Amino acid sequence: MNTELITALDILEKEKKISKKVLIEAIENSLLAACKNHFGKNENFTAKVDTKTGDFKVTAAKEVVETVEDSVTQISLADAQMISPKYNIGDTINVEIKSAEFGRIAVQNSKSAILQKIREEERQAVYNEYHAKEKDIVTGIVSRYAGNNLVINLGRADAILSEADMVKGEKYKPNDRIKVYVTEVKTEKKGLKIAVSRCHPEFVKRLFEAEVAELRDGTVEIRSIAREAGSRTKMAVWSKNPNVDPVGSCVGVNGSRVNAVVSELNGEKIDIINWSKNPANLIENALSPAKVVYVAADAEEKTAQVIVPDYQLSLAIGREGQNARLAARLTGFKIDIKSETQARESGDFMDYENDYEEDDYDDDYDYSDEELAENERLADTEQADVQAEAFDTEDDENEAAGTENDAADSGDEQ
Repeated sequence: MNTELITALDILEKEKKISKKVLIEAIENSLLAACKNHFGKNENFTAKVDTKTGDFKVTAAKEVVETVEDSVTQISLADAQMISPKYNIGDTINVEIKSAEFGRIAVQNSKSAILQKIREEERQAVYNEYHAKEKDIVTGIVSRYAGNNLVINLGRADAILSEADMVKGEKYKPNDRIKVYVTEVKTEKKGLKIAVSRCHPEFVKRLFEAEVAELRDGTVEIRSIAREAGSRTKMAVWSKNPNVDPVGSCVGVNGSRVNAVVSELNGEKIDIINWSKNPANLIENALSPAKVVYVAADAEEKTAQVIVPDYQLSLAIGREGQNARLAARLTGFKIDIKSETQARESGDFMDYENDYEEDDYDDDYDYSDEELAENERLADTEQADVQAEAFDTEDDENEAAGTENDAADSGDEQ
């Protein structure tokens, strides 16, 4: 009886998640390898480990002959009949190998085989575990810095958060808990490599899926997402059910859902808009919180010409062109934004005046400061339910005031 072996295999199966069957097969193969080392061949040998007692038995299939020329594959008739009188010339007998010397070799080989198999299976089990989490979010603990990269302990393996995948401005300390998006899992000569990111747009998508039940069950879909990590994300959502508001589902009651995501992203602003299969409508939504009075989209060329009120131009472009840049990424269109005055002066949009009502925007009317402020407040109010936090329109306009001359081709940054 060798119950200690079976007990040890049971423990390994439980703690290391390595199948006992796999380990027993490794032992049996090691016994056959010992046969080849000891006898010079193993083609006619069979090894079997009893899964209940742990005892092993090695047998050799030998042919019954009159005169033995190869003791490894043959047995004399006299010896065969000592085992059983029924055997005759030409019969095959399975003879058990009981050599003491072979027994020592077999035990040594078995130990080595078990250790080797444990290492192999453990590596494979770890790979399988984290490969299944590829393109998903995992939580780890900051271990240390390796140069400019961050090593994160995920439990059974370490992941590398490269400097390029860190969010600018975020600070990490040893033992900090951190959520990351697994971008790649692969095996290399040095071992398992797990690459993670906090900058990837899919990171935001997965965070929302964790918070929004309608995303998990498929009622609401995130059709497109554009992100400048640490600053702002724009996300276009759509609902299969006309009775379910996709934007409201992602925002949550009193902004609870979107605020949870914003908190994880350390205050990154998030704009959530309704997706539309109509490119013009989608582009108009994507440029929020700015008001848009005209959009001409060319679906084939993937270009769009947009006109906004004069007082909304800086808001449409955004700080350092960010709003227009993200809108272009979100929609896949190269967007050219102009104010009403610029459009009329350039003559590029001759049809524009025929397509929208003149009394909505009067260029000859001298807007007062109070009216301009009220227009800006209304633009903010319309978007308040789709933004991660209060969006300070005046700050954005002041900081982006110097960018009006860049409006001629804001899509070039794609």
